[in-house]
Amino acid sequence: MSMMKEFREFAMRGNVVDMAVGIVIGAAFGKIVTSFVNDVLMPPIGLAVGGVSFNDLAITLKEAAGETEAVMLNYGAFIQTVVDFVIVAFAIFLVIKAMNSMKRKEEEAPAAPPEPSKEEVLLTEIRDALKK
Repeated sequence: MSMMKEFREFAMRGNVVDMAVGIVIGAAFGKIVTSFVNDVLMPPIGLAVGGVSFNDLAITLKEAAGETEAVMLNYGAFIQTVVDFVIVAFAIFLVIKAMNSMKRKEEEAPAAPPEPSKEEVLLTEIRDALKK
C-alpha cells in the first residue's frame, strides 16, 4: 500500500503532470504540422519536381514473386518524415525564441520601488508637519 501512495505522489508531482500535458499538446501539434506538410507544402513541391509524390518514391529491392510481396526501399517516406521534422523543429525554435524574448523583456523592466518602511512613512509625516 505504501508503494501505491508513493507512486501517486510521484505521478501528481507538478513536473510529471506538466510533462504529460506537453506530450499531449506535442502530439496534437505534430498532427497539425504533418497535415500542413502533406496537404499544403508537398503538393506544390511535388509539382515543381515533375508531379512526383515523395511518398511514392521507392527502390524495388526484390520483385514480387507469387504470393510474396515486393521488398521496397521507401526513401520517399523518409524524405517526407525529414521534412516534417525540420518544420516541427523550426516551429518549436520560433516558439522558444519568442518565449525567451518575452522573458528578457520581463527581466529588463525596472522593478517597482519597494514600499517605504513604517519608520520612513512616520518620518515623512513628521517632516511634512514641520514644514507647515
